[in-house]
Amino acid sequence: MFRFRLRPLLALGAIAAALTLVAADAADARMRGSFGSRGTRTFSAPPATNTAPRQAAPIERSMTQPGQATNPAAAPRSGAQPGGFFSRPGGLLGGLAAGFLGAGLFGMLFGNGFLSGLGSFASLLGLLLQIALVVIVARLAWAWWQRRQAPAAATAGGPAMRDMGFGGLGSGTAAGSGFGGGHAAGGASGRPITIDGADYDAFERLLSEIQTAYGREDFATLRERLTPEMMSYFAEELASNASRGVRNEISNVKLEQGDLAEAWREGDTDFATVAMRYSLDDRTVDRNTGALVEQGPSEATELWTFKRAGAGAWQLSAIQQT
Repeated sequence: MFRFRLRPLLALGAIAAALTLVAADAADARMRGSFGSRGTRTFSAPPATNTAPRQAAPIERSMTQPGQATNPAAAPRSGAQPGGFFSRPGGLLGGLAAGFLGAGLFGMLFGNGFLSGLGSFASLLGLLLQIALVVIVARLAWAWWQRRQAPAAATAGGPAMRDMGFGGLGSGTAAGSGFGGGHAAGGASGRPITIDGADYDAFERLLSEIQTAYGREDFATLRERLTPEMMSYFAEELASNASRGVRNEISNVKLEQGDLAEAWREGDTDFATVAMRYSLDDRTVDRNTGALVEQGPSEATELWTFKRAGAGAWQLSAIQQT
């Protein structure tokens, strides 16, 4: 008799502990972070700009190791993304574990055994497994690409910088400037390049396309516009949202102001870091009912780094907070 009464009490205690962890995790969901790779400048702060006058936050999560820009890191630190790209410490495996634990504990509580609660979780499992596969493939592809890269170091030079003014990146050619040049002379590698109007248009278009694709959970669009490393981070966050039963809806993305922080070339790969202030509608809703769970920020200022190999298209390779 004592054992019969003890099981529900133990299950209730375990559920309370799990809910406490979930609540703490949700509180961390809006922690701002910086993540991705900027080639040999991954751990060097980009110059300040009119759009982002304060120094950018250092990269917290990257597959690039300090001092070894061609090698992926073994255990990147945890980070998060504002403006829709919110990350949680548990990552993909944490979301999966929380889902199984919750299903099992509720099964124990109602006397049906630890595994009985997994039936309602099965419909979500397929999505999580798909996301896990994307993460694995993306990271393998990134590691393979990094091993093949051998960027040639060049003498450091002042970064190209262009104040784009209010209302978008616009068109025109970038003019070289001494703004931030003192930092670039402190050991940054790669040779400066010129960014033209077509490049600025591409950056503005990618800002909107990436944000809205993330809100739609559109993996095909994201894979085309993100580096494999960034795709793995986005997929982890989508898995985290799925495990919580929510979806992050993003719409009406509009660039309000932007300017170039620096642009350079390593080997046959071009990099460009752009400061962008943009507005958006950011809502977290219940996946089943569509009910509003959380209202996100209406505006964000971030530095996005884009890269392109040879004559290829630009892809997002890093995001940093201001």
